[in-house]
Amino acid sequence: MGRTIGYARVSTDEQTTDPQIDALKAAGCKVIHREQASGGDRTRPVLAKAVEQCGAGDVLVVVRMDRLARSLSHLLKVIETLDAKGAGFRSLGDPIDTTSPQGRFTLQILGAVAEFERALIRELTVAGLAAARQRGRVGGNPGLRFRSPVAIAAVVAARDGRRDDDVLRVADEILPSLREMRPSCAWDVVARSLDRRGSRRPDGGTWSGAALARAARRLVRNGFVDPAVLERTPRQRENEDLVTLVAMAAKTLADPTLVNIARHLEGLHVRTVRGERTWRVSSVRSLLEQAVRHGLLPDRPMPNPDVPRRRGRPAKSLAAS
Repeated sequence: MGRTIGYARVSTDEQTTDPQIDALKAAGCKVIHREQASGGDRTRPVLAKAVEQCGAGDVLVVVRMDRLARSLSHLLKVIETLDAKGAGFRSLGDPIDTTSPQGRFTLQILGAVAEFERALIRELTVAGLAAARQRGRVGGNPGLRFRSPVAIAAVVAARDGRRDDDVLRVADEILPSLREMRPSCAWDVVARSLDRRGSRRPDGGTWSGAALARAARRLVRNGFVDPAVLERTPRQRENEDLVTLVAMAAKTLADPTLVNIARHLEGLHVRTVRGERTWRVSSVRSLLEQAVRHGLLPDRPMPNPDVPRRRGRPAKSLAAS
């Protein structure tokens, strides 16, 4: 059994929490938090402390629901927070006790009522906006309509925060490629590499070079990756770019045979030095030899071309060479 933590609240200094304290003590609360604040204020520090203090198995207890929250949405939000911590909630004067089946059933009914209220509010809002448009009035934020700098800054900050959160959700997928491939490879090449590995943008779409660059700028701004990834790709000869790509494929592919490297380059839509779409194993071998000379790969024999595969034997990999 966990602790029972009490919370008592009054709105003004003319009121007293003594009756609530007595009831909470009688209910077995050893720790009781007192607060003087409006029930409509959701940012109550004492309430936040009481919720934070609750751990797994503990129960937050109030005398009546209105001591905790004035709105059903706020009540459900607090209970959801407690539930995530493994804690319960009990109201002595109401049939709500999330530690019992009956109390949780009552909570489900309240949740359904809250959802109905939200749907009704949305419906009334849409109807009100339509009626206002018919009368020539325009809805929305008045501050934005009148180009208020404060209102515009608030909207921009909120939108920027949401985009940061979106990028952070996929950071683990894209950071290794950014650190390995940028700035030596162009954004489009890195994006195609991520697409081939199954990585997707926060909205579920495929990466483009421009979208990946925007995401990288956010990761740099938040300190997750070195700013060097944003540097301009050096103007190398096309052959040098291909040497770098082939060397990276040899390092990262699970089975880096000449044929697999060629198929990998074709999947990235990389053209050969001559501008062809189809890669030959001889071209891959030549680029691998150049990568060894440039120090991009260890000085060891390159994999044989796919001749053994035609004879019924698997082609050798770079790692096995």
